[in-house]
Amino acid sequence: MTSFPLLLSSITFVPLFGALFILLINGEAVQVANNARWVALWTSLAALALSLIVWFGFDRGSAEFQFVERWEWMADFGIVYQMGVDGISMPFVLLSTVLTPICVLASWDAIQTRVKEYMISFLVLETMMVGTFCALDFVAFYVFFEGVLIPMFLIIGIWGGPRRVYSAFKFFLYTLTGSVLMLVAILAMYVNAGTTDIVALLDHPFPPQLQIWLWLAFFASFAVKMPMWPVHTWLPDAHVEAPTAGSVILAGVLLKMGGYGFLRFSLPMLPYASDIFTPLVFTLSVVAVIYTSLVALAQEDMKKLIAYSSVAHMGFVTAGLFTATEQGLSGGMFQMLSHGIVSAALFLCVGVVYDRMHSREIATYGGLVYRMPVYAAVFMLFAMASIGLPGTSGFVGEFLVMVGAFQASTWLAALITTGIILGAAYMLWLYRRVIFGPLEKEELKGILDLSPREVAVFAPLVLLVLWMGLYPSSFTQVYDASIVNLLEDYRLALQNEPGFSLAGAFGR
Repeated sequence: MTSFPLLLSSITFVPLFGALFILLINGEAVQVANNARWVALWTSLAALALSLIVWFGFDRGSAEFQFVERWEWMADFGIVYQMGVDGISMPFVLLSTVLTPICVLASWDAIQTRVKEYMISFLVLETMMVGTFCALDFVAFYVFFEGVLIPMFLIIGIWGGPRRVYSAFKFFLYTLTGSVLMLVAILAMYVNAGTTDIVALLDHPFPPQLQIWLWLAFFASFAVKMPMWPVHTWLPDAHVEAPTAGSVILAGVLLKMGGYGFLRFSLPMLPYASDIFTPLVFTLSVVAVIYTSLVALAQEDMKKLIAYSSVAHMGFVTAGLFTATEQGLSGGMFQMLSHGIVSAALFLCVGVVYDRMHSREIATYGGLVYRMPVYAAVFMLFAMASIGLPGTSGFVGEFLVMVGAFQASTWLAALITTGIILGAAYMLWLYRRVIFGPLEKEELKGILDLSPREVAVFAPLVLLVLWMGLYPSSFTQVYDASIVNLLEDYRLALQNEPGFSLAGAFGR
């Protein structure tokens, strides 16, 4: 373990201090709003700078947790405050700190009411996201994991669309219900192992019978968070009603917490149960890929189309993670990172035209290439990345998942391949109707291309999509050692439990 005192805590809590500073700002409303924007931007950039220090100082050849911090917290119960990152969590920390300043910039002009409270919500949200990926104690993890719900609930419920209250409560209740079951599982782990230390629990052999119930409880939480079919119905409503930046952070980071949970807890801590339930995960993944892709084809709202495409892409992720192959897990990780960038960018593309026309309906647009050529080029790149065009980040993740899926099951590989075909259909359909065709609508003839601020928002995302697509090993080498170590432990655990079956786990 690498020790670097307080660096991870600094990344986690710097945004929270920024939120407290904004809370103390007083004065005229216009000046307060402007100051809140600048404080939020500089605070989020400070967190990004600190996360880059960790990124470049990270030992890519080690599977151990690094930059570990450990402090006494609730000593009487054996609960400590412990932070650390390995190859699995490090990319998600960076993803969170990259997208937050982009969200602040994207909200600069779009949010004009209660700006102070809005920026506070986003900074608190960043603290909770980073804390979720850094926490090495289950109690701290659960606090951060659940803490995400509060600022996101406010962002949707206050600054969202006409049905924002309904969508915010639906989002909150769905995710909270699954998480309550996870809390029960954490308590059962504590009783069985006598600790909430995640590092210690990764090496603790839970009884097979207990693993079944623990796995199902964790699955209830992570499946909703991803979200997997059929508990995905909260996502389209949340995306449609959320402000643009809310959709960006929801698709870019919050959905990845489910996949992170499978990688961090379900597979390494509960290997027997994971192996038993793999066919269930494959089935749900295939249904998600095909069904939600077909639903996306039927959408007339741009945000809903991208929201359903997110469910389909997460189906690829879960299929890859449970193949128990190096390529499948690596592809699932890469797909989550790629989707975090690409889906965020696509929601920003929708936000650009929504800010100008106040409509998300596809039928409102057409012929934008004549008035917005730079926007058309940027939108095309992200649409192609979503489809999985070689040279973009989307291709690498899907290709690796396909290789892993083929090793696990030929049928699995064949069925999820249809998602790539359907993905090309709905994204090209969307792009053609919005960008091409004659410029007939009078209200579109005066529409303006990307502003300098919007170019600054898209530039890092364009760079990342191309960088990940053309030089993927610069990202895969960060988590390769952790994935290889996870798979070795996973296979060894299965070998040590001969004849394990679901019927036996239930005592029959």
